[in-house]
Amino acid sequence: MHPFESLVVPSGQVGIHWFGQSSFALKSSAGDVIHIDPYFPRERPADGFIHDRAPLMEESLKVDGILLTHDHGDHTCMESIDRIRATYPDVVYVAPPESAARLREGGIDDALITEVTAGDTATLGGMTAHTVFAKPPDGDPANDIASPDVQHLGYVVDAGGIRVYVSGDPINTFADHESLLAPIRELQPKVGFLTNHPSEGEFPFFDGSSRTAAALGLKAAVPAHYGCFVSRDYDPTEWAASLPASVDALIIPYNQSVLFAG
Repeated sequence: MHPFESLVVPSGQVGIHWFGQSSFALKSSAGDVIHIDPYFPRERPADGFIHDRAPLMEESLKVDGILLTHDHGDHTCMESIDRIRATYPDVVYVAPPESAARLREGGIDDALITEVTAGDTATLGGMTAHTVFAKPPDGDPANDIASPDVQHLGYVVDAGGIRVYVSGDPINTFADHESLLAPIRELQPKVGFLTNHPSEGEFPFFDGSSRTAAALGLKAAVPAHYGCFVSRDYDPTEWAASLPASVDALIIPYNQSVLFAG
């Protein structure tokens, strides 16, 4: 049994496990567990991966559902999903259209898949996922940002009364788009998993991540999309230094769990 499975989550709190990159697990006080973008490849060449061993043997952690943000390999990883469903065949999936199609192509029963887009709501065990956009479908022409190759979603997950914002891979100018911010803010998440990078340019820079956290009224923010690939890593303490005083930085150690009280 994985330690996260035995973690006791008090009422009014949520358990969070970070596996590196944008792979998280959430656990409610009722005991429901979901994966977010599980990515645990076994082949990990040293020139590409920071860690030479996968952070999870999938069969060790019982999960009720899998939440996918978009159909890129490090977010919709069929290698990992196949190992999860081999042990837990009743797992349910919530996914954007392209990821849902990949799941079906992989032989997963359509009855287990809920295909979503922004504005939709879906259930995974005892949790509810409210769907929002991470990247606008038309891109950002004013800033010369093209339309995304696939639909990029984020979620606000209600995990036993604690609402958690999952950013997915947001557009670099996310904090400038009130049309993206408003639906999230209305759902009142208390903590957010924020993908960012100081220099790469696809995602918000540290300043943009900070402005996003402030605009959403988050109580705490967790850095995401690092700690996996050699070429896209960053220092989370530098990101934390950019956050406004109103937002607590919650830096989860690699492959560890924390409890968050809303």
